[in-house]
Amino acid sequence: MSGLIAIVGRPNVGKSALFNRIVGKRIAIVHDEPGVTRDRVSAEAEWEGRPFTLVDTGGIGLLRREKAADVITKAALEQVDLAIQAAHVILLVVNVQEGIVPLDEEVSAKLRQSGKPVLVLANKVDTHRLETAAMEFNELGFEKVFPVSAIHGEGIHELMKAALALLPKETETPTPAKNESEDPSAETVPLEDKIAGPIKLAIVGRPNVGKSSIINALTQSERVIVSPIPGTTRDAVDVPFEVVTDGVRQSYILIDTAGMRKTRRIDDSVEFFSVKRTEESISRCDIAILVLDAEVGITEQDKKVADRIVEDRRACIVVVNKWDLVEEQVRKAREEEIERRQTKNRNRDERREERLTTLGEFGQWVQEHLFFLDYAPVIFTSAKSGFHLDRMLEAVRYVAAQLKQKIPTALLNRALRDAVERRQPISAQGHRLKFFYATQVRQAPPTFLLFVNRDELFSDQYKKYLAGEMRTAFGYEGCPVVLVPKPRPKTVEPMRKFKVIRPKTEKSRR
Repeated sequence: MSGLIAIVGRPNVGKSALFNRIVGKRIAIVHDEPGVTRDRVSAEAEWEGRPFTLVDTGGIGLLRREKAADVITKAALEQVDLAIQAAHVILLVVNVQEGIVPLDEEVSAKLRQSGKPVLVLANKVDTHRLETAAMEFNELGFEKVFPVSAIHGEGIHELMKAALALLPKETETPTPAKNESEDPSAETVPLEDKIAGPIKLAIVGRPNVGKSSIINALTQSERVIVSPIPGTTRDAVDVPFEVVTDGVRQSYILIDTAGMRKTRRIDDSVEFFSVKRTEESISRCDIAILVLDAEVGITEQDKKVADRIVEDRRACIVVVNKWDLVEEQVRKAREEEIERRQTKNRNRDERREERLTTLGEFGQWVQEHLFFLDYAPVIFTSAKSGFHLDRMLEAVRYVAAQLKQKIPTALLNRALRDAVERRQPISAQGHRLKFFYATQVRQAPPTFLLFVNRDELFSDQYKKYLAGEMRTAFGYEGCPVVLVPKPRPKTVEPMRKFKVIRPKTEKSRR
């Protein structure tokens, strides 16, 4: 047990800055605007060798008997309540430069009802004079007040020492006793030994396509805020998630991201940093899940998000969400089309009916419009009804397995030789591209080093052809295939560079 520490307080007191300071990374967005943080942002952290989970929450901005003005504010308050319930230690952040305000007293009363240990952090103590002012917060009724400066890192060490002392002690997992009645030939490897490293899945796409809804449906909880208002998610929220399949537990990290708008539609700096967090999430993920809206179809912005995935060379799965909203319309249209074809030529169209599959045709249409991402499998889902979410996880497992492939060098070169024989590269400037040797240098993304005579002859068209042949030979569905040409070094200098020295004859000596 590592323990969970939650950071709470009213808006704009420096909670996210404190979170980033303790974790040691810029994870949560820090801005002067109140209410920037909405979801629970969590991270696994370590302080002086002690691991723990740190959670940043949205600001508690309502006085008693006040009601949330909108669905986002209400959902943010619910996220704070969930964090308080799960926490072992709570860090109450207040602003020493503003003193005690009514909202601080309301938050304190809420925390006393929880019965959890609370440490008060008088933040923004940027001068020695303000250290004395921090003692004012003893009136909130908690035992310890720590004057800190999250921006400058002052007072953090003493705070964390006290917080870690309140966490539950780490205990070793007891080894289960062996059951003598069990079959000795049965597999005895414990489940924990089969756990692989967590696979990072970045859920990306335009605003309001259902990214957060998919995460909540997978985790079967209200882990992130969902609303019909575009731009609800701002931070990149990491959500741990586990699935047990055939006795094997696989760990995932679901990264909920902000919707990527067109650059000219980014209204303020908060949204700008939200998009930057999304781009960083694509760069650090193992597999990007591109979410599309079945009602809207594929837009220009969807293609730009897909292009970002291709640019970062990430494995990808395309998910068409909200399929439940169009499924009935597509079914009726399909029935009308079948009836029309039967009436026109019954005998000829009986065979075509069997091939008229709604999901198959739609999937082909998606890949045609995202032609540069045609290696990605297309899954149709509904986060609302749970339709095909299991297939999405199956696709994730399959693509993750493809990323782990290590192709034997002999097999790789045989496949390369066969591909070149089927289609020879076009000659240019009187020279033809020749391949000498190939080897795999990386697994994720699959990267192959090709030794050639002239790398400038390796055209993009031929590179695309060879990548397709690699997929045919080895799979790699959902994975970009990276081919890196390298001219083979010359081991023997041309003869014309050497000066010919003739042996001296008897006549020349005279």
